[in-house]
Amino acid sequence: MILVKFRKSPLGNLLTSDLLDFDVGNLFNDKLWQKKMYEPALNIKEKKDEFEIELAAPGFDKKDFEVTIADGCLNIMAKKSEKREAKDENHTRKEFSYNSFEKSLKLPENIVDEKIKAKYENGILKFSIAKKEETKNQK
Repeated sequence: MILVKFRKSPLGNLLTSDLLDFDVGNLFNDKLWQKKMYEPALNIKEKKDEFEIELAAPGFDKKDFEVTIADGCLNIMAKKSEKREAKDENHTRKEFSYNSFEKSLKLPENIVDEKIKAKYENGILKFSIAKKEETKNQK
């Protein structure tokens, strides 16, 4: 542990010894400082004829998604930004938000790329991925 000389803050007792009880050398490696990204919940189900994938992404619109298939991976990317402005006689209030995520799933070799269907409804992005005929009868 590295000792840091404590000087009384003009903010009073807002700084407590608990806040200073960490290794300053690891300040930027500490989990408190790591950026948290939105990670949507994901369900994958294997059925006899197909795979079903459900991705929880509430708050997005269909136009916010970009879905591609490349090198045997299903790549899902979504971006949404929103700006709001309210003006009054005495002030102007501006707000904005930005949400995004990227998800890549390695697809099994026993699927038909041309028979991938996607649907976005009630905040859930659903994929239906058909299996090849010869693998449907195998367990």
